[in-house]
Amino acid sequence: MQFRIAKSFQDSLSRLQAAEQKQAKMTAYDLQAEPERPGLNLHPVKASKDRRFHTVRVNDDIRIVVHKTDDSMMLCYVDHHDDAYAWAERRRIEAHPKTGAAQIVEVVERQTEEAAPAVPHVGEEAHPAQTGGRRLFDGLDAERLLGVGVPESWVPAVQAADESSFFDLIDHLPEEASEALLTYAETGKLETSAEAQPEGEGATDPFEHPDAQRRFRVLEDAGALRHALEFPWEKWTVFLHPAQQEVVDRRFGGPARVSGSAGTGKTVVALHRAVRLAERSQDGRVLLATFSKPLAHALRLKLRRLVDAESETARRITVGYVDGIGHQLYELAFARKPNIASRSQIEAALNRAVEETGETRFSQRFLLNEWRSVVDAWQLRDWEAYRDVSRLGRKTRIGGRQREALWQVFARTQEILRQRNVVTWAEAVAQAEAHYREKSRKPFDHAVIDEAQDISIPQLRFMAAIVPDGPDNLFFAGDLGQRIFQQPYSWLSQGVDVRGRSVSLRVNYRTSYQIKRKADQLLPMKVRDVDGYEESRKGTVSVFDGPEPEIGLFDSTADENAYVADWIRQAVDAGAAPEEIGVFVRTRDELDRARAAVKAAGQEALTLSERVEDVAGKVVIGTMHLAKGQEFKAVAVMACDDEVLPLQSRIESAAEEAELEEIFETERHLLYVAVTRARDRVLVSGLEPGSEFVADLST
Repeated sequence: MQFRIAKSFQDSLSRLQAAEQKQAKMTAYDLQAEPERPGLNLHPVKASKDRRFHTVRVNDDIRIVVHKTDDSMMLCYVDHHDDAYAWAERRRIEAHPKTGAAQIVEVVERQTEEAAPAVPHVGEEAHPAQTGGRRLFDGLDAERLLGVGVPESWVPAVQAADESSFFDLIDHLPEEASEALLTYAETGKLETSAEAQPEGEGATDPFEHPDAQRRFRVLEDAGALRHALEFPWEKWTVFLHPAQQEVVDRRFGGPARVSGSAGTGKTVVALHRAVRLAERSQDGRVLLATFSKPLAHALRLKLRRLVDAESETARRITVGYVDGIGHQLYELAFARKPNIASRSQIEAALNRAVEETGETRFSQRFLLNEWRSVVDAWQLRDWEAYRDVSRLGRKTRIGGRQREALWQVFARTQEILRQRNVVTWAEAVAQAEAHYREKSRKPFDHAVIDEAQDISIPQLRFMAAIVPDGPDNLFFAGDLGQRIFQQPYSWLSQGVDVRGRSVSLRVNYRTSYQIKRKADQLLPMKVRDVDGYEESRKGTVSVFDGPEPEIGLFDSTADENAYVADWIRQAVDAGAAPEEIGVFVRTRDELDRARAAVKAAGQEALTLSERVEDVAGKVVIGTMHLAKGQEFKAVAVMACDDEVLPLQSRIESAAEEAELEEIFETERHLLYVAVTRARDRVLVSGLEPGSEFVADLST
């Protein structure tokens, strides 16, 4: 008998108390092991429109709703007795007449007014007074609506929907229909979900349809069921959107990239991609990497939800952060650790080089930035290389003689560092890269890199050197709008060509429509990289609704703390656990404000660091940089004051106009990253007059 799980089961399971969840999971394991066992008390739901729905007793009150046929059983829903029966009575599972995808369809005529206040009953003509405004889908006929997966019985309700009833409506529809309607409301374009499926002998299994795959999954064994039930809130690591699945399964002829705004599931795709590459080759070695140690730890935890840690597939995947992998492979190549120069050593070498060469036309700040962004980043080792390099993003004009004089300073700096037997980290990575580039046997067969927008030039070169050239060798996931650590540069100039192999994701699963709309005001609608690849936020849709983000500016820190504390209490009352709440500030100097607000809310704070932390039962606080890669139900971004965001000290450090523009851009990205860590609720606060970015959010 085939055993399946529906996404709706995970949703309902996550809403139960911990003890109830445990009991429900044990019953689910028993069902999978012995579905016909008499002691499971399988009872038909007689009032349901779908006679294949049954309930299974968990305890005196909790019931699991299953969908049972002669050769299959599916976990569909779990709840308290009356609510479980009510859910089953209002639904049926059927193949869509147009797309052929299996769907859980809510029966319209049994809806209550409270459940769908603006949705007419089947067979009723929607009166204009019901809509309260302009109908959003009035121009779409039934055939077009069926083509995107709207169930037949829901077509009249969709045609009657207006702006005020829009989100009440989409919560009742299958995901593919909701996403298509959201895209239409956003862009005016209706993208057909799938072509009509053949009937009769040529018909495909409705559960094998790509749209059905995102909500139903076959569980081959107890291990697969355990993974599916372990983390119900993070269900998107189990169920993939068809667009995500296509990227995961696709065979690329060379380096490839997936992009998308915050919450579109790039990391999920990277995880599944690593697993798929490991499954394809019995002796393949796959690297799954990102740019920081905490994010690598998070990837490792998420990977365990997809594959058993002891499985052969898991053993073929190495998870780490790029610099950590660089350190390991450097030691493997040279049998020693690299002796890395500190920032103070580099500055001292530059100052000494200036004194010895007598070059005084350029400030120390400019020299340090030129060294970091051009000479060291590109690993320029002779005058000809520096003379010919394109100083991308460096707008200070330098003539030929000035550049020649500068090179004398930088060449002497390199010599001083060599005399001190130290190397920069970029130089160490370059040495490792050169070593492995010459090797026919590479450390890895494939590399999947998450948060790729923050990979530096030496890191990119290194990643390309530790995998062989050829199909599926490099896979990058990232978002240009979340670039906060690296200046832009040309990947193509480094030999990494993703042209024709770049895909954008358009469905946001993590962030509510209201949060996404507000956060998008911080960034341009289109962002273009140095090689001309363009990422657009237009057409990206969020699949769920939530409260409007709150913006607050206060006269004193005491007033701000009191407001944030009350906001935290409200988030907890609304169902967020303390560890599902994050409070972020621009720098460590403002952490005391976050800590005070959490304490005033009656909660304990845990400060994020580069170390892996156990956050259970504590509200997470930290800097915006450490927010990267985190996910919360509610996020407060505090201390968004004038001269704090953007950070005044960074602005004053700018040596040229291009660097100042880069500072403002990355400071905007920081706020965007912090705000989009939230699923349901966001608060942005500060002291009057507030950051100029807060004014952008308030429009």
